[in-house]
Amino acid sequence: MSRFDYKTAGVDIDAGKYAIELMKEHVKSTETPGVISDIGGFGGLFQPDLEGYKNPVFVSGADGVGTKLKIAFMLDRHDTVGIDCVAMCVNDVVCTGAVPLFFLDYIATGKLEPKKIATLVKGISDGCKTAGCAIIGGETAEMPGFYANGEYDIAGFAVGVVDRDNIIDGSKINEGDVVLGIPSSGLHSNGFSLVRRILFEQHKLKVDTYIELLGKSLGEELLHPTKIYVPHVKRVQRVAKLKGIAHITGGGIIENVPRIIPQGLIAEINVKSWQIPPVFTLIKKLGQIENMEMFRTFNMGIGMVMVAAPKDAEFIVKELTGEGACVIGRITRGTGGIKLC
Repeated sequence: MSRFDYKTAGVDIDAGKYAIELMKEHVKSTETPGVISDIGGFGGLFQPDLEGYKNPVFVSGADGVGTKLKIAFMLDRHDTVGIDCVAMCVNDVVCTGAVPLFFLDYIATGKLEPKKIATLVKGISDGCKTAGCAIIGGETAEMPGFYANGEYDIAGFAVGVVDRDNIIDGSKINEGDVVLGIPSSGLHSNGFSLVRRILFEQHKLKVDTYIELLGKSLGEELLHPTKIYVPHVKRVQRVAKLKGIAHITGGGIIENVPRIIPQGLIAEINVKSWQIPPVFTLIKKLGQIENMEMFRTFNMGIGMVMVAAPKDAEFIVKELTGEGACVIGRITRGTGGIKLC
């Protein structure tokens, strides 16, 4: 009778240990003063510096990268999706005015490839350094037979802190306030099921196809990582008081902006106030997608929306000089939360 062990069942414990050794350097590079534990323990330990907070509130967020991972598999490039994972979490957390403190990741795969996992964690560490938070733990799971060869899933969890008196929740938004937008870096991490259906299934394009409209290959455009807006929000908070922040993810501007608008008010958005990136033009044309559906599915070039008093708008745009921030609308009376015009 044959002898069995965990490795013959598809789980390589030694590969897992090797992966941890490879990723330690990347995790270490994100350390902040609050980190008091090393990778490999049963729990990540973090001691926040709460000096200056009168009534600190912890804010958490969890998310993944979605089917954008399929693009990474097609290109066999895995150094950017970790940035996406961090971005999708910290961009939500910062919408409350919170400062991200730490991050944990979860990576699951059918067969553990240590160097690939280390590359993923390198992307996560790059994202965390941009957001100013530390990686304090995570999980790498080898699940043979559960994922296709060469594929994996990645998800993350972020925690931040904000003083209760400084929470940004949209409740102070008034008629006449200004709506500002900060450009996205492209598709970010939303709508890829539709994108793949149109570009790869319907039109049979390849990831290495050069697209004249984009000025680059299709894969290069699609895999561009999600912009992390934590530094932008921090800069703005130094010069102005924000009343509302919306991260434009799944559901686009149409679904996300109303989440911060009080009842009886709407955000009137001038869709001609910014330049829509060509990737959205390409998708719209090839998929014959209606305009409203585009704005309900994709960010359409605006990754973060801020609402502030009119007197602060000029300071915000000036503070974000070089970032392309601009006024994209106004708050008026109405129902439904949003109106595109």
